[in-house]
Amino acid sequence: MAGAGLSCAIIARELANQGHSLEIYERRSHLAGNCHTERDATSGVMIHIYGPHIFHADDDEVWAYVNRFMEFKPYVNRVKATTRGQVFSLPINLHTINQFFGKTFSPAEAKAFIEQQADLSIEEPSNFEEQALRFIGKELYEAFFRGYTLKQWGIDPKELPASVLKRLPVRFNYNDNYFVHKHQGMPAEGYTAMVERILDHPNITVHLNTEFKRDMVDQYDHVFYSGPVDGFYNYDLGRLPYRTLDFVRNEAEGDFQGCAVMNYCEESVPYTRITEHKHFAPWEDHERTVRYTEYSRACGDNDIPYYPVHLVQGNTLLDQYQARAKAESKVTFVGRLGTYRYMDMDVTIRAALDTAREWTARNAG
Repeated sequence: MAGAGLSCAIIARELANQGHSLEIYERRSHLAGNCHTERDATSGVMIHIYGPHIFHADDDEVWAYVNRFMEFKPYVNRVKATTRGQVFSLPINLHTINQFFGKTFSPAEAKAFIEQQADLSIEEPSNFEEQALRFIGKELYEAFFRGYTLKQWGIDPKELPASVLKRLPVRFNYNDNYFVHKHQGMPAEGYTAMVERILDHPNITVHLNTEFKRDMVDQYDHVFYSGPVDGFYNYDLGRLPYRTLDFVRNEAEGDFQGCAVMNYCEESVPYTRITEHKHFAPWEDHERTVRYTEYSRACGDNDIPYYPVHLVQGNTLLDQYQARAKAESKVTFVGRLGTYRYMDMDVTIRAALDTAREWTARNAG
């Protein structure tokens, strides 16, 4: 196993339960990958070290799985956005629309108004910008999405697939829950404690501060690799594009912004958002607060890759790496980096469970 994040941890646990012996190699000093959490020493706040991870799922099996290892407490993500000198609710909902346009629309009136704003000449949106213009119109797009997208991805929204925006709903009621999934919550003791429990099995050995190398493959019957697919091949064809994040940490008394996530939508503000981590655990009470100001930029050679960058025109280099990966008989590439796709935690867990079952079925008997 290469990596101790959710993908490899779950696959390891499933195979260990069947009697297989597993070794996990993790180049970092901790478990749980980018969803690693730890208790801040001075404030007592549970910190999401690599940025916030909020669990949401419609998959009943996935929800039951994580709750086997950790109690999940209720948490509703209510994102706020600062733009044009005001604070609004995201995703765009009836309150956002009425506040932004200075109206008192009913749901039906708001829907009719937004349809008037929309560019109906765009029948089949082919990119992020066309998707936005088609469904919410120019004013809302420019106020909430254009500048944020330029900062987050570092490229013109016309170059991004329309699917990037399709994940964000527009609501004609006052529901400001960022997600629509029936299961939403946060692990009571953090994600790292949950992953520790998943890996707590006599058939699993974990090696921290140890990077898995390609030349180690022959030492094992099979390898599940969750690192960057281009990194497995030592980037011999070139590097795939990723975005990485820089965080500026501040600690203070009291409450800084009154919410967990505040997006800054205008391009003139250099950061994308500020996250205040004590609000991710509303069942706890802390006198001090810790916030992280988040900056997005292109991923360098020694940076942590966060988001794979997919473009409208595709990526020939990605096609080449994925063709090589598919041809590997002893290696299965898993997770966000191994498969080079954006996956929320619920999708990651579902994919890991399915991968373990498919591997077992192929190797039965």
